[in-house]
Amino acid sequence: MLKLAIVPALCLALCAAPVHAQTDGPADPPAASADTAPAATEQILVVGQKPGPGMWKVSKGDHVLWIFGDYAPLPIKMQWRSHEVEAVIARSQEYLAPPVASASVGYFKGALLLPSLIGINKIPDGATLREVLPPDVYARWQPMKEKYLPKNDERERPVFVAGQLFGSALAKAGLTTRTGVRKQVEKIVDDKKLKVTRSRIELPMDNARRMIKDFKKSPVEDAACLNSTIARLETDIDAMRVRANAWAKGDIDGIRKLDFVDHEENCRDVILNSAAVRDDPAFQSVRPRLKAMWVAAAESALERNASSFALLPMRDILDPKGMVAALAAKGYTVEQPE
Repeated sequence: MLKLAIVPALCLALCAAPVHAQTDGPADPPAASADTAPAATEQILVVGQKPGPGMWKVSKGDHVLWIFGDYAPLPIKMQWRSHEVEAVIARSQEYLAPPVASASVGYFKGALLLPSLIGINKIPDGATLREVLPPDVYARWQPMKEKYLPKNDERERPVFVAGQLFGSALAKAGLTTRTGVRKQVEKIVDDKKLKVTRSRIELPMDNARRMIKDFKKSPVEDAACLNSTIARLETDIDAMRVRANAWAKGDIDGIRKLDFVDHEENCRDVILNSAAVRDDPAFQSVRPRLKAMWVAAAESALERNASSFALLPMRDILDPKGMVAALAAKGYTVEQPE
């Protein structure tokens, strides 16, 4: 099956694996090219095997749901291993996977769509970034281009350039969003033969060809995506390193003290507000639907199991309007790790 995701851009949506759509868990940025190899002077220091943070405990009577907070980016060379997580999974009866939205058009239909994808990343009418970006954004883009994407020809839409820029900057800082934590968790879950509950929404792709066509010809209104990505790289690289260290050491207070700069919101809105999907209620309501689905699954697990285990992005756990907060509002007891 050809898998489709909805963020950060439609071409990635038509070529990439599913993304945690409801909760801002960072999408994997493109790998850095050869001219943006990691620079030793910018590497962060956390390497080796690290346990990560403790788990949140959600309880109802003597039934408990343990929630482990995943985080990215983390150091490229860091290995995650938590004996505490393994022990909790071993004595649990059910695993709640992170909620995800995806779309599938099938292998043969996907193959037929490939020709229409040609040029989807290009600015319409052969324009360049200099012509479509506000002058102040273009001026701030220039030093970023020189540092991270010197071979960029400035003919791709800002939303695609933003993804490349962020991926190259992470690689140069010794960071990656491909942490492998979820993969390791699900291997343990599989080994222990837990019941797996997935909160998943399949987005409609009946009009995939029209969606591609609409996106390719739509005006370039994604300067805010590149602008916010630049702003994050100008101010947040050091904070990302500090958060990575805090996560690796299990320093929850350290993570709480650092705001999560969300440049992805503007990039996500480029797609959700584009002509391709803005009139489709299935796309517009995906985040609240996923939240409601996961919360319902958590309540069900708490009702029937003595012990359950869940993995969520750290951002969602700490979000005052997120899924853990929703459980607390329903009267469940929520305790954060020490």
